Amino acid sequence: MTQPGTMANGLFLEDLRVGQRFSSGEHTIDAAQIMAFAAQFDPQPFHLDGEAATATLFGGLAASGWHTAAITMKLLVESGLPLGGGIIGSGGEISWPKPTRPGDTLSVVSEIKEVNPVTLAAGSRHDPRAQRDAQPAGRDAADSHSEACCSQTHDRCACDLTPAFRCYYCDHQLCANAACPA
Repeated sequence: MTQPGTMANGLFLEDLRVGQRFSSGEHTIDAAQIMAFAAQFDPQPFHLDGEAATATLFGGLAASGWHTAAITMKLLVESGLPLGGGIIGSGGEISWPKPTRPGDTLSVVSEIKEVNPVTLAAGSRHDPRAQRDAQPAGRDAADSHSEACCSQTHDRCACDLTPAFRCYYCDHQLCANAACPA
């Protein structure tokens, strides 16, 4: 079975247009998931113990922001942004405008903000990055009340060109070979 976002059925750079939006499936988070993630990766009282969390800034049990970001990534990969070759980020910003609580159902909306090919220096065609192009993207994970609980803006998100666009002479996508007709 082919998974979303794979080379076989994903979108490539030339398929993307500014303003395109992609919506993911949903994930409902519960207290057990919040505490299990926190125990392993972010062991703070407001993520581990609902009673102790009431005396904190959150006023109750809240998921780690990193847990929310991890769920966001899973939703993107499984059903949100179907990029051929996968979703590869190379920088950006993340914020958590409100806490994620037990019972919240998360979903992600991604929007293509800009599509720009990467400019490569001559002679760099064999660098693995030479087979990539980039498009900035904004992503927001929202809870079941449509309120943003995780907001991400990526400076660059790598995206492959369709494999059919590979150079006839050297078999690389963004070729600097002077003999190439493209």
